[in-house]
Amino acid sequence: MTLANRMGRTANHVSRMAVGACAALAASAALAAFPGAAHAEQAAVPAAAVAAAPIPRAEGAGPPLWVVRDADSTVYLFGTIHYLRPGTAWGSDKVDAAFAGADQFWVEVADQDDPNVAAKVAQQHGVTPDRPLSSILSAEDFAAFDKAAQGVGASGAALDAYRPWLAAFIVAGTAPMQAGYRPDLGVDKTLMDRARAEGKTIHGFETADRQLRLIAGMSEEAQIAYLNNYVRNGGQIVPKLDQTVAAWLKGDAAEVGRLNRLDTRDIHEDVHRAALIVRNADWTDQIETMMKGSGSAFVAVGVAHLADQDSLIDMLRARGYSVEQL
Repeated sequence: MTLANRMGRTANHVSRMAVGACAALAASAALAAFPGAAHAEQAAVPAAAVAAAPIPRAEGAGPPLWVVRDADSTVYLFGTIHYLRPGTAWGSDKVDAAFAGADQFWVEVADQDDPNVAAKVAQQHGVTPDRPLSSILSAEDFAAFDKAAQGVGASGAALDAYRPWLAAFIVAGTAPMQAGYRPDLGVDKTLMDRARAEGKTIHGFETADRQLRLIAGMSEEAQIAYLNNYVRNGGQIVPKLDQTVAAWLKGDAAEVGRLNRLDTRDIHEDVHRAALIVRNADWTDQIETMMKGSGSAFVAVGVAHLADQDSLIDMLRARGYSVEQL
């Protein structure tokens, strides 16, 4: 779930440049870095004159929230959805209280709104004119890709020089928007706006550059499988997103994890590793650093990082931390 949505969001940046400007680019776009205690960070912004708009209240308990505590540290873990339709009701008292009481606010990528980062990675790792898609896909798969590309205003020929991971971004990125989903209404963006309004510093676990390099670094076999999945199952992108949002709103983490695996581990183990395992291991190190300090933090990352196999919760528990769902 997280990967598919993030990919689609990035593809939207890319496709605005690529569709109609492919030849001029001769390259184009994508997704997250840290080492040690270093992290991307945006400076705190003075509280806005007008408070952020209240989040519509979810029915029942709403999306799941977890907490890790020790004697002097508290870290809240909240799973997000990166795209939402207008009016989606996901707020809850427990999330409001945890967010308000946290000293620090953490998201996946603090510079996620900068399309220049995606463009730079795409130019470096997303285009290989000497190994076009038409030379590595079967004739049948390339014909299906051409049809999918035409559906987003491009063509197989126009995108032929793209690496499979970048081509997948482009063909997958349009359907949610057409169905009324908007990244500016996503949970991450909403909470980032609220953090700025309240003068909280926004910390990022990784940079968009590293996140995208992980995807670009997948084996060609995995990239082709990923592209073919979205080409062959393009009609399921929105229905699966609808199902994921419904499960998330009900707090059904197991169903969210099952749906995420359809677009990660069930496609290829390399996709699962790039989307979740490597990133979650990095983030677990950083959360452990938080726990060794003091104070409280609110962590908002894609719900698949908390609900799927090899989740942050699994990794924290493996290190001896007690993770409680509130």
